[in-house]
Amino acid sequence: METNDVSADPFDPVLVEIGLAVFHLRRVWAKPDLMRKIREQTEGSRPLQMSNLMVVHAVAGLSADPSCTSTDEVTVGAVADRLEIDPSTASRLVGHAIDAGLVSRRPSPVDARRANLQLTDAGRRVRQVAHRFRMAYLAEITADWTEEERVQFALLLKRFTHAAAQAPMDPDGIVKIFEEAEAAD
Repeated sequence: METNDVSADPFDPVLVEIGLAVFHLRRVWAKPDLMRKIREQTEGSRPLQMSNLMVVHAVAGLSADPSCTSTDEVTVGAVADRLEIDPSTASRLVGHAIDAGLVSRRPSPVDARRANLQLTDAGRRVRQVAHRFRMAYLAEITADWTEEERVQFALLLKRFTHAAAQAPMDPDGIVKIFEEAEAAD
């Protein structure tokens, strides 16, 4: 499937609703007051950032991955792969999580050029609190849904997310949007 194929009906009401819902959801979760509230809850010299939570989640997930053997290490490269970001960005984000006291970096016993990442006690607490908050939030917004609706939504959202990850938006398509808009002026 080609991601820049614009043959879809631009007036398909279902696709319009999906597009608007996804756009609105992104805006709801990116509100500045949410980040402000998170920062107010943190102590220390470096406030907690959403990127810290992403790194904590990635390190925890990689540490618990059953496909990893006991000799596998959680490296910055593995975090980059898990978060689907470039290694230099992952290195910067891991550095911030280390500065925030959520992740520790130890020299690798296998390769001196690599570092083994682990959650600190604070990182484990942040992960637990974030998980409890996320579960409470989702329970609240789906409280009036039937169990069948919740199961169906979970299946469809997982399917949608997987499909979106397999066929991300083409950056050239975004450029074309602006080019076409400018040409219309």
